[in-house]
Amino acid sequence: MIVHIVMFKFKEENKAINIARVQAKLNRLEDLIPELKSMEVGINFTQSERAFDLSLYSTFESEEDLKAYAVHPEHLKVVEVIKSVTLESKVVDYVLE
Repeated sequence: MIVHIVMFKFKEENKAINIARVQAKLNRLEDLIPELKSMEVGINFTQSERAFDLSLYSTFESEEDLKAYAVHPEHLKVVEVIKSVTLESKVVDYVLE
């Protein structure tokens, strides 16, 4: 199984609204993209300079499925929204054995 984790730091303008909007859009992807095995989207509550605002934990059967997800039109729509409201993101992908 492949695990895909992304963390996002949002712009201050309309931050709470944008976080909720992105969370809702991400949560819908599980029903729209067959390669996406599972997804968990969480909003951070820790106040720290090191903290990011929202995290995504998703799983895939294979690297090929992750690649298919990355270019899926529904995913790309969400990516465009995310790019417009975030300052930074970090990603890690690994094999869960």
